[in-house]
Amino acid sequence: MQSLAQQTGHTLRAKMLSRFAYVLCCLCTLLILTVLALVVGFLAYRGAAAIGLTGDFSRFVAFFTKTSIPQGVAGYPGGMLQAIVGTVILLALASLIGIPVGMLAGVYLSEYSVDSRLATPIRFIADVLSGVPSIVVGILGYELLVVPMGGASGYAGAAALAFIMIPMVARTTEEMLRLVPDSYRQASIALGASKARTIAQVVLPVATGSVVTGVMLALARVAGETAPLLFTALGASAMTLNPHQPFPSLTVAIYNYASGYPEQRDLAWGGTLVLIAMIFCVNLAIRYVTRGKK
Repeated sequence: MQSLAQQTGHTLRAKMLSRFAYVLCCLCTLLILTVLALVVGFLAYRGAAAIGLTGDFSRFVAFFTKTSIPQGVAGYPGGMLQAIVGTVILLALASLIGIPVGMLAGVYLSEYSVDSRLATPIRFIADVLSGVPSIVVGILGYELLVVPMGGASGYAGAAALAFIMIPMVARTTEEMLRLVPDSYRQASIALGASKARTIAQVVLPVATGSVVTGVMLALARVAGETAPLLFTALGASAMTLNPHQPFPSLTVAIYNYASGYPEQRDLAWGGTLVLIAMIFCVNLAIRYVTRGKK
């Protein structure tokens, strides 16, 4: 048996190791927060000046109410109205395709995959597609959509974004539904509910908050994609609401303006800040709506 002194020494070493690990975790957390604060702070500094939040009200109004104006034309450089509206429309169209398809695939993998031979291949394919570089999706979208349709369009861009969303939403939905206790399902079926009704009225409502969080992560990722839209939607400097033709977006506009004239680079900084603000506001709104659904 160990002596009292040996036991005391082991206890002290364990406490010191635990304290060291705690301090190391705190330092790593502080490092990450510091880097995040520097990036967000620099972005807010450059973006706020570009938008006109530093006191230039006319610049603020022009940024959100005017489209891009070519150099040499009165009003240059204009604003980013067409890019902001185009991004909202593209995300809405992509969500109409990606969210339902991804959620239904996730429900199948979670609730109907016990006796299915397709579950494992589908899960593997979803994992592979989640890691495919976005430029590959853009090239596929160009060959499969743009070429047959005869030109770039907003529909092709939305389809490319939806293709990126589907595997992410599917795997997230599956994992979140698996966290719902089986007792919920058994109780519902014991009361006479069908499997489909149990999923729709018991399982999904319980996992709503987590599923929505996963959907928002997928939406946030595609909102910042540029490569797929360069090959499919192409981008436009004029205001348009017709997805049948080349369609504007914030990410493509930022990409084009980032290497342009100083005034255009300012527009790129402002567009970046607006894009992040849009994603932040959508996340806050979704969390507020689903705050009571745990």
